[in-house]
Amino acid sequence: MKIFISILFVVLLVWASISAAEKIRVSVTNYNMSYLAAGVAAKRGFFKEEGLDVEIVRMNANVAMSSLISGDVDYTMIFASVIRAAMRGIPLKVIAVLIDSPPYAFTRPEITAMKALKGKTVGIGVYGSSNDIIARMMLERSGIDPDKETKLVAFGSDGARFAALKEGLVEAAIIAPPADAQARKFGLNVLARANDLFKFPHIGLGTTNKKLQERNEEVVRVIRAFIKANRFVRDHRQESINVLVDWGRTQKEDAIASYDSTWQVFSPDGTMPDDGMRLVIDDAQKALKATRTFAINEVADAGPLREAQRTLGIKSK
Repeated sequence: MKIFISILFVVLLVWASISAAEKIRVSVTNYNMSYLAAGVAAKRGFFKEEGLDVEIVRMNANVAMSSLISGDVDYTMIFASVIRAAMRGIPLKVIAVLIDSPPYAFTRPEITAMKALKGKTVGIGVYGSSNDIIARMMLERSGIDPDKETKLVAFGSDGARFAALKEGLVEAAIIAPPADAQARKFGLNVLARANDLFKFPHIGLGTTNKKLQERNEEVVRVIRAFIKANRFVRDHRQESINVLVDWGRTQKEDAIASYDSTWQVFSPDGTMPDDGMRLVIDDAQKALKATRTFAINEVADAGPLREAQRTLGIKSK
């Protein structure tokens, strides 16, 4: 009887702990390397450590934004979309940066320097997409005017761009991991990586102004869980690859290639760098044809991030 009562007591304690955890929903666009922090936070118990019961929901960007605004999800990792929404007057803010530079790379056989792309045809994904923007910025920083001195052609997926390279339809293409590793197997050169040239926050966290005002303490715990996850990704290669294989349903070889090409751009502290934020905002202003300049604090709230950093013993930058 005593054994039964002891077991019942333990079960009740576990049930009470689960019931006490705050249930929240976080949206991502894919279960892949870019969003691995969410998978790691879930699989390695960082959400649970913070008293959070988190559902990670896969959504495309426009559905994720409407769901965030309506309250169907509590947070999103689709960083640039939150900034653009805030610039349109929607009460949202970004609250942390998780990947501070995109891991895109230019590849091409024979060519060994970015400057040699002047006058060449370059394959991108979709006009106006993040890889289009990053390709233009990489060309500009290599001294090439992307509008006048190259021809950018949209091919869609990484696979389609990779095929265009192999078939000689373009002289170069911008691709993301693990396609860059696959490209090297076919004798293609990685000319440059975006993260070697500039900071351009790529993945992060965003939420509503209402959440920030009414549930600030929860926001701090969410950020803290993601910072822990990012640090785990940076420090534990094999375990992170295992999570990517399991959570992301990724082939082991692709998971290894993705991790090795990307782990360096996982922010160790969630900081939203002013220079990178300015680039994202300036790009959004052009896309939205905004008639005024937006300040960083109009689209971002760093207060909860600073508190999360403080409680983790991280010095705010």
